[in-house]
Amino acid sequence: HFCIKHLRANDREFNLSYEYADNAIKTSKYNFFTFLPLNLFEQFQRLANAYFLFLLCLQLIPEISSLSWFTTVVPLVLVLSMTMAKDGSDDINRHRCDRQVNNRKVEVLIDGELRSEKWMDVQVGDIIKLENNQFVTADLLLLSSSEPLNLVYIETAELDGETNLKVKQALTVTGELEDSIEKLANFNGEVRCEPPNNRLDKFTGTLTLKGETYSLDNERVLLRGCTLRNTQWCFGLVVFGGPDTKLMQNCGKTTLKRTSIDRLMNVLVLSIFGFLAVMCLILAVGNGIWEYQEGSKFAAFLPKQEGVNAPLSAFLTFWSYVIILNTVVCISVVEIIRLGNSFYIDWDRKMYYPKSDTPAEARTTTLNEELGQISYIFSDKTGTLTQNIMTFNKCSINGKSYGRYVHVEKGQKTEKVDFSWNNLADPKFCFHDHSLVEVVREGNPEVQAFFRLLALCHTVMPEEKKEGELYYQAQSPDEGALVTAARNFGFVFRSRTPESITVVEMGELVTYELLAVLDFNNVRKRMSVIVRSPEGKLTLYCKGADTIIFERLNPSCSKLKEVTTEHLNEYAGDGLRTLALAYKDIDPKYMEEWKLRHHEASTAMDEREEKLDALYEEIEEGLLLLGSTAVEDKLQDGVPQTIEQLSKADIKIWVLTGDKQETAENIGYSCNMLREEMTEVFIVSANTAEEVRKELQPDGPEEPTVTKSRSGLFCLLKTETVADEPVDGEYAMVINGHSLAFALEKDMEMELLRTACMCQTVICCRVTPLQKAQVVELVKKYKQAITLAIGDGANDVSMIKAAHIGVGISGQEGMQAVLSSDFSFAQFRYLQRLLLVHGRWSYLRMCKFLRYFFYKNFTFTFVHFWYGFFCGFSAQTVYDEWFITLYNLVYTALPVLALSLFDQDVNDRWSFQYPKLYAPGQLNQYFSKRAFVYTVLHSGYSSLVLFFIPWAAMYDTVRDDGKDIVDYQSFALLAQTCLLIAVSIQLGLDTHYWTSVNQFFLWGSLCVYFAVIFTMYSNGMFLIFTSSFPFIGTARNSLNQPNVWLTMLLTSILCVLPVVAYRFLRILLWPTINDKVRYKVRQDKVLPPAPRRVQARRASTRRSGYAFSHAQGYGDLVTSGKFLRWTPKSRPALFSQTDSPLAQTQPQFYRTIIEGEDTRTTPSLNSAFSARLSFKMYVCGSTVLVTVKKKKKYW
Repeated sequence: HFCIKHLRANDREFNLSYEYADNAIKTSKYNFFTFLPLNLFEQFQRLANAYFLFLLCLQLIPEISSLSWFTTVVPLVLVLSMTMAKDGSDDINRHRCDRQVNNRKVEVLIDGELRSEKWMDVQVGDIIKLENNQFVTADLLLLSSSEPLNLVYIETAELDGETNLKVKQALTVTGELEDSIEKLANFNGEVRCEPPNNRLDKFTGTLTLKGETYSLDNERVLLRGCTLRNTQWCFGLVVFGGPDTKLMQNCGKTTLKRTSIDRLMNVLVLSIFGFLAVMCLILAVGNGIWEYQEGSKFAAFLPKQEGVNAPLSAFLTFWSYVIILNTVVCISVVEIIRLGNSFYIDWDRKMYYPKSDTPAEARTTTLNEELGQISYIFSDKTGTLTQNIMTFNKCSINGKSYGRYVHVEKGQKTEKVDFSWNNLADPKFCFHDHSLVEVVREGNPEVQAFFRLLALCHTVMPEEKKEGELYYQAQSPDEGALVTAARNFGFVFRSRTPESITVVEMGELVTYELLAVLDFNNVRKRMSVIVRSPEGKLTLYCKGADTIIFERLNPSCSKLKEVTTEHLNEYAGDGLRTLALAYKDIDPKYMEEWKLRHHEASTAMDEREEKLDALYEEIEEGLLLLGSTAVEDKLQDGVPQTIEQLSKADIKIWVLTGDKQETAENIGYSCNMLREEMTEVFIVSANTAEEVRKELQPDGPEEPTVTKSRSGLFCLLKTETVADEPVDGEYAMVINGHSLAFALEKDMEMELLRTACMCQTVICCRVTPLQKAQVVELVKKYKQAITLAIGDGANDVSMIKAAHIGVGISGQEGMQAVLSSDFSFAQFRYLQRLLLVHGRWSYLRMCKFLRYFFYKNFTFTFVHFWYGFFCGFSAQTVYDEWFITLYNLVYTALPVLALSLFDQDVNDRWSFQYPKLYAPGQLNQYFSKRAFVYTVLHSGYSSLVLFFIPWAAMYDTVRDDGKDIVDYQSFALLAQTCLLIAVSIQLGLDTHYWTSVNQFFLWGSLCVYFAVIFTMYSNGMFLIFTSSFPFIGTARNSLNQPNVWLTMLLTSILCVLPVVAYRFLRILLWPTINDKVRYKVRQDKVLPPAPRRVQARRASTRRSGYAFSHAQGYGDLVTSGKFLRWTPKSRPALFSQTDSPLAQTQPQFYRTIIEGEDTRTTPSLNSAFSARLSFKMYVCGSTVLVTVKKKKKYW
């Protein structure tokens, strides 16, 4: 039911007739001709910019213009130019990236020969040649390769963030083409397939060749963005190019993201327009009344223009006041502040990752303050929380545990096992228990059988390009880790064929006949192989989840099973992924009979899977336990600490991953998102809608509390908000993709959201890229909260674009998520610095800027309003025209810019120490409609003081020499000077963090003001530009009078006094978290300690059942017969000496005295140093634990 794509190999003319997209990509927004009109169009979509353009048009009408045109043009052009420069710079970078990709070279088969062509010139239907380590040019149908069985190995990090290699295989019929240019040039197969889509895991199509039709699926296709690995060459047919490739389809269309402050500003600007219209209307009505009652008295020296009566005068005055009161509208200078704060992210050395030379990058400069308001984080797992690197750390063999964790401190070296005796060992492999090598080399049969199983029971493909240099191609990285461990301990998997496996066992080459592979799946949770040794012995080797293996053990293994279970619990406590290993000798006669039944089942047309499962169950009974393995899926550094810190900031973290449920659960435990002490962890895994509904509502149906409201411009946007419900205890929810598909349906999504929001942790596993975006949209829609999505692959792009903020993990993995993100860095742990420091500061600075900007502009405008009642509503300005022009541009611009770029309530260390400082941003406490109303009221009070105090002080006043100073120009000078001083003092009160730049800008602006007025009001400027500088001599005439300066002092005190009093009472009676922390900072006067990575062992009774489970960091050396490092809790000192380590609660070291050990070798406690000795003794059975410490010597 969809349009089928049809293409023919090596036939460009045929394919061009369908007008398929070429292989060029374009992510830029502008070109040379469209930049100016498109950018201006975008900028004038902001109401404030459009308003000032309208204002400029009004100023060009002489009848209503009471201000010169330059008072509007200069600030408008300045703001437009700076924004245009920023947008232009961003787009130039996009053009540069596009050119870099489009100009890559690849070999294309054209007219019977291979030619080097640019990627952008590749067409659908072309056959191209790829070589090892090359990026895949477009979405290709694999034709042939250099590897046996037409296999290729690809790395899909660009698509899904996974660095483990995946295998693709060409059809046998096309594999016969090999690398013959003649055969490939004559290849004319026709492909019919699905149209372009964003499904990374699915491809449907057919290949028609010589009248035969062959089915095509995802295993035959190489996707753009993948990298060819360990494959000398391969040929492919271009199916999708450029924007049609699945990689680009997943990018979607970039939507314009706007912050919540931007959306609020649009509402406020509209309100300001209404407020401005009301003020202008009041003054216009006043003008009409005044003209009607008093206007005729002034006609003698102010003659009216012909035809102008009172109503017309009022109409013209309305528009004149629209021009005069324009400063009530905030022009969009916020872009400059955002740009400056984004540079801090780019320059932050604490977010620079030296291993991959990757700095943090603010790819979008318009969303900084939103980083300080995040309530929900949606994170991918693989490559984001984890490194996707597996290491073999511990194992249990025949009841004995091997492998130690070593905590490396300064000056302490970790002793690694030396594998130099094994020529085929992997030099990168590390292990820290020498005893295991010793028992292997001594020939211990159980230990050798253990590693023989690891070398035989797997699906790994080996590659040996040089003698002795082995490379393993594993489809899952854990299998690679296990086979590598066997390799280093002397059981080297060397090569395989479909019928045999060749292993080097302790230096001897042994080839086993492979009789059957009983593969792993999510139901069986185990894998087995049946092999025949060179001696003819038949053995089944099995590995899998411990719970599954233990059910199938021979009863004779019960004691070994108990000991191994203890070891498994210990490994789970360390957060390791565990597997149990077992084997079984098989009777040859039974094997022959079983193989016949297996052949019949594998060729059955009905119930094939059920019959095979029954056979597998039958032969996998009565196993003998060998032991268990413990593999670590390494988390990125600092992940548990980062999650804990963000949780303290009341940020909810949801993990959305495509991995299986067990894997996701164990990573949850490793990250401390899931904990043993939680009240309950809900598992939602039903396969029908009704069952999912029951699992989401275990206590019966209950409707969530939904609050309906309106928001946005003109309140046209209807919103529904699901309220948070209080819960007793801590809960978590794990839901799989099948259940999530039902839960996201319209009739169930509210129940999903209600249940999920009552949980502290939510993990969604086996989810598709589309489901990731749907979950984000659900929270955005019904929680009205700011969301952040973080990921590293193309499967995360839809989620990153759906969230308010998208963060890409950059580095060695794929870059597709980074290209679609708003911010990027190399490690997940940098997220806490991005939010708790940069985000919080940006939000704080932006809110302070807006409150102060509205305050100073409303105060400036209200003084005009009050003056209208004293000038006959004639639209005369109360200030000098040049002061109006320079007020926002020069006199108050740099000080508020310094506030917006440098201010901070506490430094970064204290921000980490008190994550709760982040809460005000989530609650919009610093800037909201209420805060705006308070600012307007504050401005109203200040304007009353700033107008009426100078007016009353100057009324009927004379100079000390008796000359008059009660003139319009002197009053204008006094009013504007009082205004500037008052708003400067207010800025000082708002500044928490003073720098030399703040001081310079604030005092410098005041000095510039006085320098400008003395210059502009001088005789020289009046003589040169008489009409432009009419205030001749006003400055020197007024500013040499004491009463003028006293008036300035009085107005300043009256403006500031209520603010200081209110803040004093608020801090005293209703202190905020910021007030409390700032008080503590002043009291302590020292920095808190830098955040440390705590090495902690997670106590757990939960085993990890064939899935990843790993806790970041390990405890100190904890094994029997060795030293145990133990940090005692604080307690009273046993002795009064202050140098006693016990009194100082320093770490102490204990030695376990083994039962039967001759304790007489313990040094006697000499009374000469008994006063400087502290000791502690534990008695448990016959084991005595004694610690003796003198200075730094230990016994």
